[in-house]
Amino acid sequence: MEPLETFVVESKIKSEAEQYKKIVSDAISDLVLSRAIGRIKVVIRPEDTLFQMAMVLRGSQPPVKTVDFAHVRIGTYGKSGVQIDIINEHYLPQLLDKLWAKYGPGNVSQPERKTVIVICENPHDEIVAIEQMVVDDPQRTLNSRLVDMAIRITPEGFRVRHHLLEGNHFIFLATEDIMKQEWIEETHRMLEELCGGKISGSSA
Repeated sequence: MEPLETFVVESKIKSEAEQYKKIVSDAISDLVLSRAIGRIKVVIRPEDTLFQMAMVLRGSQPPVKTVDFAHVRIGTYGKSGVQIDIINEHYLPQLLDKLWAKYGPGNVSQPERKTVIVICENPHDEIVAIEQMVVDDPQRTLNSRLVDMAIRITPEGFRVRHHLLEGNHFIFLATEDIMKQEWIEETHRMLEELCGGKISGSSA
């Protein structure tokens, strides 16, 4: 996992803090979030049945377009169409889904592993449209991935939840009881500490 600038897990029980730090690390690794997260602080308060987490993200990632991972040109396979030569196969499944949705599965073929052909009436007009097609939007999916991570590491039974993703800032709280406004405010203060690089308490 890529090193985080700040990684703090707090609990009154030291062994619990150490255990949760491992759980958080595993979740970040499993969901490939280490590049997205810069600083994180987690507080577990069993006495209040409260779980709090604040994060500062490294920065927003721009949408990935076809032109970012492929060359798009007039086809050379004998039919009127657009040929897409794939450079990075990571986004190929998403690209195929987008092309099928727009042009229909019958008009999209893959004669070779790194070659996709799109049959269309005006290939010259479609080249720019395909180049600029947004295949993946990391920022749009980041919120759901962060919430997924938070739910994975939340203690069992903590089903009352609150979260907020605003710009590069993310907070998450969970409890067994009624969510208190003061807890939300506390978590915002945790976030402010992270933003200022001033972390109170000890690190596990």
